[in-house]
Amino acid sequence: MQHNNIYPTLEDLPITEPSQPHSEASNGERDLKTALWRGWRRKCPCCGTGSVFQSFLKVRKSCQVCQQDLHHHRADDGPAYLTILIVGHIIAPLFLHVFITWRLEPLTLFTVFSIGAVALSLYLLPRLKGAIIAFQWARKMHGFGAEEDNWSESRNSAPLPQMLDNEHETSITQTD
Repeated sequence: MQHNNIYPTLEDLPITEPSQPHSEASNGERDLKTALWRGWRRKCPCCGTGSVFQSFLKVRKSCQVCQQDLHHHRADDGPAYLTILIVGHIIAPLFLHVFITWRLEPLTLFTVFSIGAVALSLYLLPRLKGAIIAFQWARKMHGFGAEEDNWSESRNSAPLPQMLDNEHETSITQTD
């Protein structure tokens, strides 16, 4: 297609199948480095285009672009622990250095380093959560690989046992 515009349009972009991730190799393995970089940028680990989050830390049910399911992630407290670890290792030595070098007033130190710690935590937390979700996706953990082995289809196709109410159950067992 010839366009007068130098920018590509939606018609020019290649169409990919939603079940085929862009960063998946031919042997079925997913590229961890690419997925982690996409997660750090808070993008979908599969396509790298759609956003993982619908708000600050609320994960979308699926990617808006490639429809990759994201609802079965298990990030839990991992991002918070990593954030505390990183912020603590940055703030504590810096605090000690500033205190020994310049001997600032305690209230000034507290104010500056509290604001710095909160700002750094707010910066790191969504990025680390995105990276953990991307790690789980790349390693096919917690259901991210279920679409390939059809585990969910075989599980959903099995009939569920019928629950009997107490009256019906007792009438079946009392057949003298």
